[in-house]
Amino acid sequence: MFGHGRALRPGASWVSLADLKTSLGICVFLIAITWIVFGQTLEHDFVNFDDKTYVYGDPVVTSGLTLPGIVWAFTHSHALNWHPLTTISHMLDCQLFGLRAGGHHLPNVLLHTIAVLLLFFVLRDMTSNLAVSGSGDAGRDQRSRLQQRSLWPSAFVAAVFAIHPLRVESVAWIAERKDVLSAVFFMLTLGAYVRYTRKPSIGRYLTMSILFACGLMSKPMLVTVPFVLLLLDYWPLNRVVDLGASDSRTGRSPSLQSRGFVWRDDLCVVRGLIIEKIPLFALSAASCVATIIAQRGLAGGMESLPITWRLENAVVSCVIYIGQMFWPARLAAFYPANSFPVWQVILSLAFLVAISAVAIGMRKKAPYIFTGWFWYLGMLVPVIGVFQIGLQSHADRYTYLPQIGLYLAITWSVTEILTFVATGLWPVRGVATAQKSLGIIAAILIVLLACRAFEQTRNWQNSETLWTHTLAVTSNNDIAHNNLGQFYVENGRVDDAISQYEAALKVRGHDDEMRYSLSNALVHNNLGNAFARKERLDDAISQYQKAITLRPDYANGHFNLGSALLQKGESESAIREFQATLSIHPNDVEAQATLGDALVRTHRTSDAIAHYQTALKFSPGSVQTLNKLAWIFSTAPDASLRNGADAIEFAGKADRYSDGKNPIVLRTLAAAYAEAGRFEEAIETAERAAELANAIGQTSLANRLGSDVDLYRGRSPVRDFSLTNGPSE
Repeated sequence: MFGHGRALRPGASWVSLADLKTSLGICVFLIAITWIVFGQTLEHDFVNFDDKTYVYGDPVVTSGLTLPGIVWAFTHSHALNWHPLTTISHMLDCQLFGLRAGGHHLPNVLLHTIAVLLLFFVLRDMTSNLAVSGSGDAGRDQRSRLQQRSLWPSAFVAAVFAIHPLRVESVAWIAERKDVLSAVFFMLTLGAYVRYTRKPSIGRYLTMSILFACGLMSKPMLVTVPFVLLLLDYWPLNRVVDLGASDSRTGRSPSLQSRGFVWRDDLCVVRGLIIEKIPLFALSAASCVATIIAQRGLAGGMESLPITWRLENAVVSCVIYIGQMFWPARLAAFYPANSFPVWQVILSLAFLVAISAVAIGMRKKAPYIFTGWFWYLGMLVPVIGVFQIGLQSHADRYTYLPQIGLYLAITWSVTEILTFVATGLWPVRGVATAQKSLGIIAAILIVLLACRAFEQTRNWQNSETLWTHTLAVTSNNDIAHNNLGQFYVENGRVDDAISQYEAALKVRGHDDEMRYSLSNALVHNNLGNAFARKERLDDAISQYQKAITLRPDYANGHFNLGSALLQKGESESAIREFQATLSIHPNDVEAQATLGDALVRTHRTSDAIAHYQTALKFSPGSVQTLNKLAWIFSTAPDASLRNGADAIEFAGKADRYSDGKNPIVLRTLAAAYAEAGRFEEAIETAERAAELANAIGQTSLANRLGSDVDLYRGRSPVRDFSLTNGPSE
C-alpha cells in the first residue's frame, strides 16, 4: 500500500504506516493545544480597538453576505486597506452569527488552527530529503530515518507557532482576521510551491499564483512571499543546485565538484530562480499599488513621524521582537511611540548586522540559519515601521508570520548541535539520547508558552480588561487611556471616563508636534463627549474647540461642536460647524441630517429639505430622516412645502423599516394621510399609534395623538409645526 520493496524516484513522497500514525497524533496534539489556549475567545466580547471599524460599525459588513456587498469589497477600501477576502469573511460572519461576538471569534481560531496544521505539513514535506537511492528494506529505513529527523522539528515549530504568546493578538482580536486568513493562504502557497518544484507545470504554477493572490487579498503584508520562496529554493528545497548544470551521477554541477561554488554559476542559477518568480513579483507590486491608493487619505500615517525616528524604530523593533520571542512578558495591545537612546539604536544595528553576517558565513554548513534569519527580516519589511501607519512603535501581530523563520532556524540548529554532541559522547546511542533530550526540552517549552499565552488571551475578554492590562504593562500610553475612557462612556461610567481622558491629555498635553495633533484632538473630542453626557455643555464646547484648533480638518470635532451648540440653542453657530463638517466629509449622512434640523430651527425649511434628501441618497433606510421629511410635507405652515402624496410615501417607508412598531412614525403617517384628505385612515393609524405609545409608557405622546384624532374627526389636518424637528422622539 505504501510502496514497500520499491525504490522511489527523487522528489516522490513515501510515507510509512508508522509515520502516518505519528503525523496524525501530532495533528491531534496541535489542534488540542491551539484550542486549549484560544478556545476561551468564544466567550469574549468585541473590543473598541478597530472591531467597530471592521465589523459592527460598518453597515455594509453588518448587512451580511450579499452580491452588492461582495462587489463593494472588491471595489472599495475597507478600514483604509484593500483586502476584499478579509472583508467578505467578516460579512459572512455577520450573515451567520449576526453581531454575537463569539461567532466572530470562532473563525479566527479555526483559521489559525488550519494554518498551524498546514505549517506542520509544509515544513515536514520541505525538509524531508526524499531523494534517497536504494531499494528494499535499506532504502525504506533510510527514508524513514530522514523523515523522522524532519518530522519532530517540524512539529515543534508548528507547536510554537500555534501557542506562542505573541500569537494572541492575531487570534484573539477579531479585527486581525486578516492575519489568520492570510496565514492560511500563505501556507497553501508554500505547499503549492513545493509541489511545483517537484514537478513543474503551468497548472501547478497557476495554482500557486492564485493562492498567493488570495493571500494578498487577505492582507497585503504577503508582498514579500516571492523573496521567501527564493530563500526556500536555497534551503531546504536545494534548487540552487538542482537548476545548475548537473552531473548525472552525483547531481552536482561540474564546477561545484572541481573548484567549489563559483559566483558565475551562483548568479546564473539565482537569476533563473528570480525570472521564474516574475509573475509573483508583479502580483506583489499590484498589491502595493492597491494599498497605497487605499491609504492615501490616512491621517496620522507615515507623514506624521520623522523618517529618522522611523528608521531607528525599525532597527530597534527587530531586536525587540526577538527579545519578546524568548521572554514574552509585558505584552500589550498598543506600544506608544517613544524615542530611543542612541546607544540602543547602535547596539541593535550591530546585533542585526552581526547575525546577518553569521547567517551568510554559515550558509553552506547551516543553510537553515540563512533561510530562517532572512525569512524573519524579509517578512518584517512591510510592517517594520519605515512606512509607518499609526503611532505605535511596534505590535505583536507583526510577528505572526515573520517569526516562523526564527523558529525554523533555532529548531534545526539546536537539533543538529545536540545530535552532534550526543553522538560524540555516546557513539552507539547518541541519536536516541539527543532525541529524548530534545523531546523533554520541547515539552517543557510548549507547556510554559501555552500557560503564558492562555493568560495573555484572557486580557482580550473585553475593552476594559484589554486596556487595563495595557496600562499596567506600559507607560505614557494615551491611546490606552483614551480607549478605556470610551469603554466607560459606553457603559455609563462617565466620571471614570473623564478621568481617563484627562490622563490621556497629560501624556501628550505639552507635546505640540504635528504627529500627535490627531491623537490629542481625538482625546479632546472624547472628553467633550463625556461632558456632553453629563449635560456640561460649556465644558463640552470648550473641549471640541480645542480639538478643532489642533486639527481644523477633524470632521468629528466640528460635528460634535455643532451638536452641542444646537443643544444649547445657538443654531446659527451650529450651522457653521455642520457646514464645516460637510466641507471635509460631504457624504456624512448624520451631518447632512443634523444640518437639516438646525435649518428647520432657523425657519429655513426648504434648505432643510434639500439636506434631508441628500442624507437619504446615502442612507435610504434612515427611519429618522424619512420621518422628518414626511412630517414637513404633512404639517409645514408654508403650503408650497406640503405634499400629501410625498408625505405618505416617506412615512410609509419609515413605517415599514420600523416594522410598524414605532408610534412616532405612525403619528407622522397619520398626519400624512390627513394632509392627503384620507381622514379615516388617519384616524385608524393615529389610534393604533396611541395604543403603542400607552403600551410603552409614552403617555405624553399618546395624549398628543388623542388631540390629533379629534382634528381628523373634524376633517382637519395637523398644523402644529411648533415641534420643529417633527414629532417628539
